[in-house]
Amino acid sequence: MVSFKPITIDDRDIITSYTLNSIYRNCDFSFANMCSWRFLYDSEYAISDGFLLIRFWIEDKSRLAYMFPLGKGDLKQAFCTIEKDSLEHGHPLLLLGISPEAKTLAEETFPGSFTYIQERDYYDYIYLREDLVQLKGKKYQSKRNHINNFKKAYNYTYMPLTPEIVPQCLELERKWYKANNTEEDGNELSNERRSMTYALQNYDKLGIIGGAICVDGEIVAFSYGAPINQDTFGVHVEKADVNYDGSYALINQEFASHIPDYFTYVNREEDLGIPGLRKAKLSYQPAILLEKNGAVKKPCKDCYNEKTRNRGTMACMLR
Repeated sequence: MVSFKPITIDDRDIITSYTLNSIYRNCDFSFANMCSWRFLYDSEYAISDGFLLIRFWIEDKSRLAYMFPLGKGDLKQAFCTIEKDSLEHGHPLLLLGISPEAKTLAEETFPGSFTYIQERDYYDYIYLREDLVQLKGKKYQSKRNHINNFKKAYNYTYMPLTPEIVPQCLELERKWYKANNTEEDGNELSNERRSMTYALQNYDKLGIIGGAICVDGEIVAFSYGAPINQDTFGVHVEKADVNYDGSYALINQEFASHIPDYFTYVNREEDLGIPGLRKAKLSYQPAILLEKNGAVKKPCKDCYNEKTRNRGTMACMLR
């Protein structure tokens, strides 16, 4: 039986040895995301037969879900390992964040065995880094206008994330939280705030790159993120003081221009079904709107039943 352990900041090297070399551009595979959000999902990992296996708790921590196995070797065995683990916890195997590439591999491994549920609110918005930097063409005219208005109104400095400016970034976040917190979305913003505070306080150990816009000695916008794989960088947080017109457009452009240029793509994550956020992300013309699905595996009918699920799963593994 495979043994899972909690994801900690000390696991960065072993986990990224799989994620950074994978084909997947999902924001879910960013180690910085996994680690800074672990408090909410109790995320755990295991290394088994050359694969990275990740599981986490959902639905008020009442059931397990899994990420697509990463590695080289017998993918069918990797699936069977996490299916056995899931069945032992009382549920069919549930995978989340399944991209088209992962879906293809799942079908090649177990044809017709998965039921897929599209999750539009969790599609990732992936852009060409050069598009975000250059903002060429009519489609980006409004973005350029906002940035030009900011530059005309303020003398600013772009500053890379350092320990010295972390307290100022957290202060801006506190102001943003106070202005945006409502009873309806209070829990979500509180969780984001907890994740962000952890990430900023441990940014170097998490492999995070960040930057901020400073006007008259005050941080008015900041952003940070981390590599997802060899060609895709994930932007995990972007906050700005809207009293400074154009601050969001400027930090978006400046941060993209300071990401290492060997990254072709920038993943700016999901819109979570929030209308305003969806409109804003679409306005930057994503090169890829990355479909993500939930996938539930159908247990083998001839070897699985509720009373003998462990024995049945072992029969699947031995085929």
